[in-house]
Amino acid sequence: MATISELKEYLAEHAIEVWEYAEPTATAAAAADAVGCGVAEIAKTLLFLVGGTPVVVVTCGDVKVKSSRLKQAFGLSGKVKLPQGDDVERLTGYLPGGVCPFLLPADLPILLDTSLQRFPVVYAAAGNNHSAVPVTVAQLQQLTGAELGDVCDSVVI
Repeated sequence: MATISELKEYLAEHAIEVWEYAEPTATAAAAADAVGCGVAEIAKTLLFLVGGTPVVVVTCGDVKVKSSRLKQAFGLSGKVKLPQGDDVERLTGYLPGGVCPFLLPADLPILLDTSLQRFPVVYAAAGNNHSAVPVTVAQLQQLTGAELGDVCDSVVI
């Protein structure tokens, strides 16, 4: 698991700053309150198990991932489930509430939802539940190697 210090060092190499907060940022709503932005501008990093295969989606805080689109985007079949907390840590290296798109295991596939493109900057977690990282979608693509895809409902929740 990458520590906040390791993430800060890694992101600083790309001229990206990590913001830390006294208040928790474990949910999109809490992160939006801490950052001072709308929930939609929070880039939530979600781990799913599709037929037992772990995949990651980074999407806006105001949308829901649609199972059928998720399976299609990753070319997988089977039941889509959210993993238990210990599985999140084992598979991503981060605790729930602090999962970020940076420095994930190389074999963990990542997709950036197109909903992120609505904003010039979005705010991702930085490996703990008291942080945020302002990034552009282009920076997310560059640092994660992820492709863009449409896996969320267009209806805002």
